Amino acid sequence: MAKESMKAREVKRAKLVAKYAAKRAALKEAGDYAALDKLPKNASPVRLHNRCSLTGRPKGYMRAFGLSRIQFREMASQGLIPGVKKASW
Repeated sequence: MAKESMKAREVKRAKLVAKYAAKRAALKEAGDYAALDKLPKNASPVRLHNRCSLTGRPKGYMRAFGLSRIQFREMASQGLIPGVKKASW
């Protein structure tokens, strides 16, 4: 389980990226790299890191479900994810 502060930091970064997205795109198109440099560092989408929505785990993230591999497996075994079932042959 990730610390709450780490999860909150990622949420804060995501909000900042969304806030500056239009401005960043306009500056990039104009080629004004000096103004781009003055934007907050956390406003860059490169600084975002995907985390599990339940535990905050940064590794083993499954994009399609927004969960880590561990949480995905537990929820799939319990039948909590629609359309996913354990393979057996």
